[in-house]
Amino acid sequence: MSIKYAILGLLSWKPLTGYEIKKLMEDSIILYWSGNNNQIYKSLVQLHEEDLVTTEVQHQQNAPSRKIYTITASGLSALKQWTLSAPEAPEYKKAFFVQLAWSHQQSNEETDQLLSEYEQELSLRLAYQQEKHARRNGYPDRDQREKLLWNTMAQNVIASIENELRWIDLVRRELAAVGWGK
Repeated sequence: MSIKYAILGLLSWKPLTGYEIKKLMEDSIILYWSGNNNQIYKSLVQLHEEDLVTTEVQHQQNAPSRKIYTITASGLSALKQWTLSAPEAPEYKKAFFVQLAWSHQQSNEETDQLLSEYEQELSLRLAYQQEKHARRNGYPDRDQREKLLWNTMAQNVIASIENELRWIDLVRRELAAVGWGK
């Protein structure tokens, strides 16, 4: 997913500053993005140059000026066109699988430690995503359909992590069944 479509989507909801966009993306389960702030601001400049957004400088008393971004009709059209394009298949490649695939190099204890570390990371991620979902910061709520979609997408992310935790348990049980750890 291109960050520019995530930004256009947010701006289709309401006008925002670059900082507000950054915060919404950080707080969202759904708008996954692992980049830095510069990417948001670079994308906003590009979107402005392409006439997909407009900017308005809002002067404030006793505070720095704010630059408010608003989506244009062309931006809404580009966003709609992108939402109608063929969806990307989900990414199933996991760096952890590569580690585990070559774990024959490890002792049973080392492999168990690797599984434990992965499990701990997933447990933390699960708690974090559940908390973000409970707070529901930055969920557009223009109508019931939108609320339902955002809620079910967040539930999908949470279910994926829960499934990964169940998979770790399955791996351990199956390894034990073949005499692992003896």
